[in-house]
Amino acid sequence: MTKSSSETVSIKKQQIKENSLIILVGLILAIAIRIFIAEPRYIPSESMIPTLETGDRIVVEKVSYKFTPPHAQDIVVFTPPPQLQILGYDSSQAFIKRIIATAGDIVEVRNGQVYVNNIPQKEDYILEALNYTLKPITVPERSLFVMGDNRNNSNDSHLWGFLPQDYVIGKAIFRFYPFSNIGKI
Repeated sequence: MTKSSSETVSIKKQQIKENSLIILVGLILAIAIRIFIAEPRYIPSESMIPTLETGDRIVVEKVSYKFTPPHAQDIVVFTPPPQLQILGYDSSQAFIKRIIATAGDIVEVRNGQVYVNNIPQKEDYILEALNYTLKPITVPERSLFVMGDNRNNSNDSHLWGFLPQDYVIGKAIFRFYPFSNIGKI
């Protein structure tokens, strides 16, 4: 038995309706994932060399800091805090740095090395020894002290101060490009 042309049109309309619904649901899921769970980011500068190179593409996970506080050594992506926005950085920009200290910690830089709570930090991930000093400062509540791994070429907390935790977008967890360096960060 053959189908009439009206049945064929009806089936095609149904398929178009179903496919449109699938596309819409997929789009909504993609947007929701990007807003609430994870998003891709591009590394625009040399401040995190050698850990991350200019042009690397990473995934930033946005959920864990809603349940647990950030920790020292986490690499975080954040919007510029007020002190950087005053200097002309746009709030839509993003920075990426490593957390060196959290609320209550005392940070100091002397003899080319970072000290947290008077303990020299073992930082085998930095590009080179620091060529500046920083007098001891205490990280305030709900704030972080962040630095790039390319310490001598990084616009970070040693220059502009503390990062309010509310400005953190999420934690860098995975590099997906270049393909030769795919993996956990």
